Amino acid sequence: MELTTWLLIGAFLYAIWAFLNKRLRYFESLNLPYVPGVPFFGSMASAVFRICHISDTVKNIYRYNPEAKYIGAFDFMRPVIVLRDLDVIKNVTIKNFDNFPDHQAFIDDTVDPLFGGGLFNIAGERWKEARALLSPAFTSSKMKGMFELMVVCGKNFVDYLSNLPEKERKAIATKDMFGKLTNDVIGTCAFGINVNSLENPKNDFFILGKEATTVDSVMTFKFFIARSFPNVMKWFNIKFVSERVERFFTSIVSTTIATRDEQGISRPDMIQLMMDARGKEGKNFKLDITSMTAQAFIFFFGGFDTTSTQMCIIAHELAINWDIQKRLQDEIDDVLERTKGKLTYEALNNMLYLDAIFNESMRFHPQAGFLDRLCVKAFELPPALPGLKPFVVQPGMNVWIPVAAIHRDPEYYDEPDSFNPDRYYQKKVTINDTQNLGFGIGPRSCIGNRFAIMETKLLFFFLLSKFNLVPNDKTCSPLVYSKKTFSLIPPGGYSLAIEPRTDASAYA
Repeated sequence: MELTTWLLIGAFLYAIWAFLNKRLRYFESLNLPYVPGVPFFGSMASAVFRICHISDTVKNIYRYNPEAKYIGAFDFMRPVIVLRDLDVIKNVTIKNFDNFPDHQAFIDDTVDPLFGGGLFNIAGERWKEARALLSPAFTSSKMKGMFELMVVCGKNFVDYLSNLPEKERKAIATKDMFGKLTNDVIGTCAFGINVNSLENPKNDFFILGKEATTVDSVMTFKFFIARSFPNVMKWFNIKFVSERVERFFTSIVSTTIATRDEQGISRPDMIQLMMDARGKEGKNFKLDITSMTAQAFIFFFGGFDTTSTQMCIIAHELAINWDIQKRLQDEIDDVLERTKGKLTYEALNNMLYLDAIFNESMRFHPQAGFLDRLCVKAFELPPALPGLKPFVVQPGMNVWIPVAAIHRDPEYYDEPDSFNPDRYYQKKVTINDTQNLGFGIGPRSCIGNRFAIMETKLLFFFLLSKFNLVPNDKTCSPLVYSKKTFSLIPPGGYSLAIEPRTDASAYA
């Protein structure tokens, strides 16, 4: 190769390097404290190269300047403002939500209609109209209507465990086991179909649902690319959901709607709510088969993977904290005695210690390492540090709320690295609680939080009424997360032993 060619290549590479380094000095020119980035990967290099889990990357960014109300960082090469002060977070996400109404919509729904067209991804007026239409599916009255459907699934679950050979109960892969339960609950409560994944684990609803929602290293890499280079996904037609999965879910939704329309069937589920809302949509959001399938699928995605993972987390903490498990079993036995074995919606919601355990699990192991918001109207933040000037966030700029770091900050929690449900006992947690951000915060918080909470509480009510959770040789203790995925999964997966209780209530 000629010298001229080498010089041209060298000049080109130098130009790229100079451009990236100039970009990484963005906050320096604004006189803001910031975390130095690595060319191309920004502040995410440690997560991309699997040096640490994404949650730990977020914690390291948060702790870079403990005195600042907010600091700069880089999502690959995109500058982001990382909010550290709880008053600033509340001001941005609640009081001035109209200035930060969206998060980054990073999936093109023309390429990936199921993932991209769901409520989780869409933005702007389209999101507002969709949220308004779908919110009634998760009111207290709707949850009460789904309660009995979930109870049947919970009872089937413990009956299945009761019939398992003792040898199999000594090494339960809880992620797979709880995934089957959440699959059946969502099938019943969202899609109006009955599946029994425990007895028939090869059913298409479970197999294809698991394929679509498994956040492995490939999907994690796609998330990285989509967040930072969304056009790349569009140019190369890269999807999160395969065409086979897309066809399957579209077929379920379209068949269900056609059958109900033809036979006049009505059920208390999400598909029915969308059917009843047809003709009431706004200018930007329409309920056709594609959009209805997208909303049902995103609900499935959130309910299948994240809920089953949270169940694994709670089961794990109960197994390694026997005193907490025993205290919860005492509360369960008391409810069984008072209700004569017939659990009610009200009795479940009044279980204060169970509620505290759930909230502590969301604090201790939040599945979203950070939340992001997109500025649509210029907004002034107070000075990041004494002596600095206020900073104006410009339209198009992202701000992050570092959930994983706030939840482990000793400024807000005594002994933050210990699992202690008593910190939430008899304390209500709301979607505007800046100290427990497990379901998000403000109007853009998780729409299905009530569903997930009720489903999880029912599982542990029935499970612990008859069984003890015990660590086995494969139990990861202390719990550490695999660096290969965004999910909160230990390197060897979740595993526990389940033993029948000798002191179970007669009503169990």
